[in-house]
Amino acid sequence: MTDPSFLLARPDGVVVGEGVAEAYPRLRDAQDALARGNAPIVVGALPFDVTRPTALMRPERLTFTDRLPARAPRDLPAAVIAETLPPPAAHRERIATALRRLSDPADELHKVVLARALRVVADGEIDVGTLVRRLADDVSATTYLVDLGPAGEDRAGTVLVGASPELLVARRGDVVTCRPFAGSAPRSVDPAADEASGAALAASAKDLHEHRLVVDQMRAALEPLCTELDIAASPELSRTSAVWHLNTPITGRLRESSTTALDLAVALHPTAAVGGVPTPAAVELISALEGDRGFYAGAVGWCRADGDGTWVVSIRCAELSADRRTAVARSGGGIVAESDPDDEVAETNTKFRTMLTALGVKT
Repeated sequence: MTDPSFLLARPDGVVVGEGVAEAYPRLRDAQDALARGNAPIVVGALPFDVTRPTALMRPERLTFTDRLPARAPRDLPAAVIAETLPPPAAHRERIATALRRLSDPADELHKVVLARALRVVADGEIDVGTLVRRLADDVSATTYLVDLGPAGEDRAGTVLVGASPELLVARRGDVVTCRPFAGSAPRSVDPAADEASGAALAASAKDLHEHRLVVDQMRAALEPLCTELDIAASPELSRTSAVWHLNTPITGRLRESSTTALDLAVALHPTAAVGGVPTPAAVELISALEGDRGFYAGAVGWCRADGDGTWVVSIRCAELSADRRTAVARSGGGIVAESDPDDEVAETNTKFRTMLTALGVKT
């Protein structure tokens, strides 16, 4: 059975795209196709650096449904972590570099999100449909799959797959909804320890500071685009199967009906939850320390010609090679002046659990 070119599965429905009728490696081309009515809908993925090629497309067929496509599950091959990129000690050095800047009163940097990667190698072909269904077992997250081929020949056959807890933006008519995440803690199989972990996160001055930076940045981005903006006074505590999170519900009303969900996603990206504050300084440091993140910490979603659409932040994900024998997963954490390098490395390990568990990797 052929894998779909696009899939986004949320509690309120599933969007499935098949085939690629037209690829839009340039963001501007996708926006123009929607504005001119040349594409009834655009789906796909934005990279972290939107000046690089996008994996946006007009699918040959698109279905809005309430369930994942029927597919018999298969056993996944044995898989192991073949390489850490960089090793934990090197990631601590990256964090130390960031902390030196964050502690300098003359430096404008207030927060930066630093990530590392794991390269997982399997004994055989990883069945994408089975991996998607495993990820979809966590109903608190949005499961997604994107064919990255539209980004260029070097991406031919590769896919991005993941389960994001974070809604970047949704547009329905003139109503805009966002749910930014920042601040996290590991879940525990012990109920008492799990409850204590969530309570500690909700009371953590470091995590509340990190979260406030994200919300303030999104407020600044949305205020010019909205006539009304309602931002919860304090963050809520939410959970996935692996991680506790702080999140803040945001709703607004659009100032201009011509502003599409894709336009909103671009205006908000990268949020301080995956980039930093201020954005230019944080992105510059990320580029210097990490290089190209690819589609990790970008956005995945869809946008119709009428402007409605949904975009989630592409975290808890991996890029699968064309032969489906290798998966590169990335995980990051927000660094502020109060951060501890060992805690930040541990946070990335916690966030890796989503993909490693789905892939069947024993750690």
